[in-house]
Amino acid sequence: MSAPDIDAVKQYLLDLQDRICRGLEEEDGGGRFREDRWERPVGGGGRSRVLEEGAVIEKGGVNFSHVHGDGLPPSATAGRPELAGRGFQALGVSLVIHPRNPYVPTSHANVRFFIAEKPGAEPVWWFGGGFDLTPYYGFEEDAVHWHRTAQAACAPFGDEVYPRFKQWCDEYFFLRHRNEPRGVGGLFFDDLNEWGFDRCFAFMKSVGDHYLPAYRPIVARRKDTPYGERERDFQLYRRGRYVEFNLVYDRGTLFGLQTGGRTESILMSLPPLAAWRYDWHPAPGTPEAELYEVFLRPRDWLAGA
Repeated sequence: MSAPDIDAVKQYLLDLQDRICRGLEEEDGGGRFREDRWERPVGGGGRSRVLEEGAVIEKGGVNFSHVHGDGLPPSATAGRPELAGRGFQALGVSLVIHPRNPYVPTSHANVRFFIAEKPGAEPVWWFGGGFDLTPYYGFEEDAVHWHRTAQAACAPFGDEVYPRFKQWCDEYFFLRHRNEPRGVGGLFFDDLNEWGFDRCFAFMKSVGDHYLPAYRPIVARRKDTPYGERERDFQLYRRGRYVEFNLVYDRGTLFGLQTGGRTESILMSLPPLAAWRYDWHPAPGTPEAELYEVFLRPRDWLAGA
């Protein structure tokens, strides 16, 4: 089994951030990412890139970070208490894109690598990541394209990989207090080391490389769709669910805050505007009701596609 190559992971992640930002700027057609380089007082740093008030993207962030410390936080050791007290390095690219047009879905992706070490013991390492889609108005062809691309990212690694990580995504991006999924899912994986470093790294790269091919065609298809106040109000209401998930459940948010990360970079995933209403339900037979009835239900999007 080959030893972990942290430098190779870092160089890939920096290049991935560059490529994704370039592709999103091209699709937006007007906005540009602002970059902030930052250092973490207790070890490491990163570069955060945020695009606001673009032609298509109302707010989007694509962040790279490489942080290290003397001990893993509770969010990283909750399921692996044997790692408590180890020093660690964590590298990743994480992004969230909130378009202005309600017919263009929000998207999220991240790929990351952790290694936990202590003197006299073998290092423990793993990869994680994935991508998921959160529409406000559902279109079957968009969901099918998203999942077909996710399947293509997994295909070289075995027929069982896409169904396994698709189900994990459905289970992870679920608001338990609302009893509803966040969106139409995609891929989610964590603690991946069972294939050895080279193959796990190759899989992480495949997931990262498939994000733009999954998302850009959907943005291009929907970004010029006319909309009005009704659609915008519903988008802001549904964005409230996104905020709830990220602040209550998201492991990346918890990890960043518990390790003393840069708060501006951690919370860049939140939308610029969101809304909450008391006990609101969409009227039967409306496109808003269809989102709940058809799209916010885990299903096999590739069956019969």
